[in-house]
Amino acid sequence: MDVSKRLISLRVQCGLTQNGLAERAGVSQTHLRRVELGQADITIGHLQLLCDAMSISIQDFFKDESESDKIAIALSKLSPKQKTLLLSFLESL
Repeated sequence: MDVSKRLISLRVQCGLTQNGLAERAGVSQTHLRRVELGQADITIGHLQLLCDAMSISIQDFFKDESESDKIAIALSKLSPKQKTLLLSFLESL
């Protein structure tokens, strides 16, 4: 697993910027950026802080999401109006 790519993916899914996540987790934004770029390693302690800030467990961080999980996450972020529009679109196919 590419930790940097997974971290970016989860951060984006949570709707957080690098700065926002770093601030919530109490870690340096510079270090977080370097970790996401694959230029620095991350300790389990810092990873736990980041996971806590994203309200996920370490287990969830390392869990390989299936396509249905990704769809469920995306759907959960839609407004009621967006869900209605998406349903109409899918029914039109």
